[in-house]
Amino acid sequence: MRAVITAGGLVGGAFADAIGSEVKALAPFGARTMLDVALDACEGAGIDGVAVIGGPEVRAQIGAREEGGLAPAREVRVIDAALDGGTNLLRALDAWPGERFVYLTSDMPFASAAGVRDLIERSADLALTMALADVDAYDARFPGAPGHSVALGGERVANGNAFVVAPAAVVPARTMATKFFDARKSLLKLALLLGPSMCLRFATKRLTIADIEAYGRRRLGVAVGALRGCDPGLCYDVDTLEDYEYARTRLEPAA
Repeated sequence: MRAVITAGGLVGGAFADAIGSEVKALAPFGARTMLDVALDACEGAGIDGVAVIGGPEVRAQIGAREEGGLAPAREVRVIDAALDGGTNLLRALDAWPGERFVYLTSDMPFASAAGVRDLIERSADLALTMALADVDAYDARFPGAPGHSVALGGERVANGNAFVVAPAAVVPARTMATKFFDARKSLLKLALLLGPSMCLRFATKRLTIADIEAYGRRRLGVAVGALRGCDPGLCYDVDTLEDYEYARTRLEPAA
């Protein structure tokens, strides 16, 4: 199993001042950075090789890990990042031609080897999967956290930033990837991409996770699954300074 980590996201203003960098992946988190958290999760999960989509600062951080004695037992290579996230997503999809891989973002400060391993094992019979956490488990793990859950068809879940992608899913996924990336933070925008019928179901609060899975199977032509009950650590991501500051308050319990 291979892995891809996207680490090209940039921040500015107070957020950049707080983390000492414009590169979100390099935000300090205890003695590590958020990028280190993702790399360590891959290493602990037994990933055979990792491709990181990032810029010069990310390349330097990986070099510093190696100089500091944190060199992984397996290959880590850097693919130059573009300025827009959609292009970086396409580069991630192309990182391991013909191989199955787990795709992680670098802004999950609570990602763990156990969580990644569980996702990989549960994805064995599917070509494309996404991690979801039960909202009760998420709230118990991150009490009082900024809102990250969504409601679909009466069911509340926390969306994950971790996916498993089989070779058969790469080409069809590329045709839709950038549109879904741009809409990923808005349920309404996502529903609009699904077409009139699905949009109507969303508007009447009848759109379910099963509906989206079925749509994915039809459009992509591969077995698609949204995996409930995944590690909540794969679902807490840092989009804002508020998210980052909250995560730091939970650092000690996560250690």
